Amino acid sequence: MIPRVATFTAILVTQDDGKTSASIQKLERGALPQGEVLVRIAYSSLNYKDGLAVTGRPGVIRTFPMVPGIDFAGTVEESSSGDFKPGDKVVVTGCGTSETMWGGYAQLARLNAEHIVPLPKGMTLVQAMGIGTAGFTAMQSLLALEKHGLKPGDREVLVTGAAGGVGSMAVALLANLGYKVAASTGRPELHNYLRGLGATELLSRTALAAPSKRPLDTERWAAAIDSVGGETLAAVLRSVAMHGSVAACGLAGGAALNTTVFPFILRGVNLLGIDSSKASKALRLEIWSRLAKDLPVKLVDSMTDIAPLEKVFELGEKILAGQIRGRMVIDVNA
Repeated sequence: MIPRVATFTAILVTQDDGKTSASIQKLERGALPQGEVLVRIAYSSLNYKDGLAVTGRPGVIRTFPMVPGIDFAGTVEESSSGDFKPGDKVVVTGCGTSETMWGGYAQLARLNAEHIVPLPKGMTLVQAMGIGTAGFTAMQSLLALEKHGLKPGDREVLVTGAAGGVGSMAVALLANLGYKVAASTGRPELHNYLRGLGATELLSRTALAAPSKRPLDTERWAAAIDSVGGETLAAVLRSVAMHGSVAACGLAGGAALNTTVFPFILRGVNLLGIDSSKASKALRLEIWSRLAKDLPVKLVDSMTDIAPLEKVFELGEKILAGQIRGRMVIDVNA
């Protein structure tokens, strides 16, 4: 039996006269929004969107006040849904949390059962948050590529932004499934880290994204998972092999895409958009099942660090500056 608490600690983001501020506060249990399931949170995680939310940048939070944190894992305390009962271990990844629904930078959360999945067997709550939205997005990207014909073969699969959360997870997943993985990063000091995850070739982000006067470059990649966008995505599209696909899931390098139609009409390249926050419950269950099966937990452990809730503001600035390696798990009770 989980003890019932009257108050809980949370990061609360407020907006007054257009000025956004975030602070750690003690909130009354009654402040929680309505929902079918009450979760006692153990861990959350740090994602690029979380960095935007806790540092007051626009583009994520749509309603105020807001508890940010798009991921969390914990134990069900109360439930009016037949899908969950008190004591169940559960996971939530970006589903509108930190945007229109209170998220995981708190000791308690309440939301509807449709957004919640059971913790996969053999996985700890820490490992689930080590995976988080980053691993979820990487696997969703891989599923999309597989549905467009990708199989292990002679050509390499490229991962951009490889030292970040999504990139690290993508490298580990692909390598474990037998793909030849080329990893692109702007941080050469992390090459050994990426080799440890299974990358067989390492590329400079600057060299990869170098401007080209040609609408098409030499065919090289069987497929790519791109979390960078901008000039990097344009360069990747120019060099994907015939009938290959690119899963686009981020914009760390910019939102604009300056390209031509030639990769699409001359090579039949597929540009696949990945939006993890709108994934259906069925897709969420499929993704977590595949993650439990295909992502070695020892690699999750190797790329995961843990920090207390009070460090989120500092870490938010670092993830926006591209200074976080792998995954950062947030202990909301520390």
